[in-house]
Amino acid sequence: MPTAKSDFLRAMIRRGDFHDATDFEALDAAALKGGVLGYIGFDATAPSLHVGNLMQILKLRIMQRTGQKPIALVGGGTTKIGDPSGKDEMRQIRSEDEIQSNVERIQDLLGRFLTFGDGPTDAILVNNADWLDTLEYIPFLRDIGRHFTINRMLTFESVKARLDRESPLSFIEFNYMILQAYDFLELNRRFDCVLEMGGSDQWGNILNGVELCRRVDQTTVFGLTSDLLTTASGAKMGKTVQGAVWLSEDMLSPYDYWQFWRNTEDADVGRFLHLFTDLPDDEIARLEALDGAEINEAKKILATEATAMCHGVEAAKNAAETARKTFEQGKSGAALPQIDIPRAELENGIPAFDLLRRSGLAASGGEARRLIKGGGGRINDAVIAEDTQPISLQDLGSDGTIKLSAGKKRHALVRPV
Repeated sequence: MPTAKSDFLRAMIRRGDFHDATDFEALDAAALKGGVLGYIGFDATAPSLHVGNLMQILKLRIMQRTGQKPIALVGGGTTKIGDPSGKDEMRQIRSEDEIQSNVERIQDLLGRFLTFGDGPTDAILVNNADWLDTLEYIPFLRDIGRHFTINRMLTFESVKARLDRESPLSFIEFNYMILQAYDFLELNRRFDCVLEMGGSDQWGNILNGVELCRRVDQTTVFGLTSDLLTTASGAKMGKTVQGAVWLSEDMLSPYDYWQFWRNTEDADVGRFLHLFTDLPDDEIARLEALDGAEINEAKKILATEATAMCHGVEAAKNAAETARKTFEQGKSGAALPQIDIPRAELENGIPAFDLLRRSGLAASGGEARRLIKGGGGRINDAVIAEDTQPISLQDLGSDGTIKLSAGKKRHALVRPV
């Protein structure tokens, strides 16, 4: 691992957030002076970003905290194309209205982690649709496309992987890497941005941008990547059996977000404390030294700190308190996810497997039936005997809700309306 002089690169390396960089020494020297503008792009493929994006968001946060100036680029333009990296099939084409709605929500979400404004280290928010939507095809091919060779593009991992699997790679996706490189050129021209960051799977695309800036404008810019994050067991970070771990509370409750971090594998606790919290190094060292049952306390701190960063301190405290009541006292907490069910339906009774599905505790009716058959389905902490067992108003607790559980760690409250 290289030795850095700048606070920015020292922090990246210390956190375990560094894999490779172009011209490390020159980038370190620029960062030592402060005021380096660096960017990361986020395509608007969904109404929210997820934990898989969080490592990249926090790179921008570290830039801001070490005297640099971050640029968050929302891909209103590139979302219309689709990045083939890590994909087996072409990205779904979304409407202009859907993309614009996603862009607006992602912009609001980024404001939870970054300070935007006009100050020397305040973040800048841009949308690449501002320049990509107005490109003229022939001039773009002549001025930009001529700097790319098919021979080299075919060597990129994102392309090779698709071809090796004999998965179709559309012409529109093949253009994505050129548009990403052009983003870097535009940001360099508009803001004097000299750094693009991303995961290691973006290394080829980032190098394209570095090379394009050199060829077209004779400017020196840099690229920096981190390892693609997986858990100690090899699972992809930010994915669960229920799907993506979203950062927006209307897509995943703060309680479920807290539980995701609480369920971190023992071997990942120290690494995740470095990557996903703002705790000082000496406190992380103390928590890393815990073992046996004590490691659970470190997991709770990780969960609370990560949830506070995303959803605020109050939501994090509520989630932690709900978990304490649920697991330590056997009670329901106010922060448990709730679903509203028409009172008339509950009067007639709803099959247990169907209610588990509707609550989100099971992805399908079949999964719910298997859960109940295996003894993992519970109502008000009592094991559900039959998958068709009717759940009705008679099952309401003193708080006016019905508590559903999938195993020991996942719960939801049913409320009649």
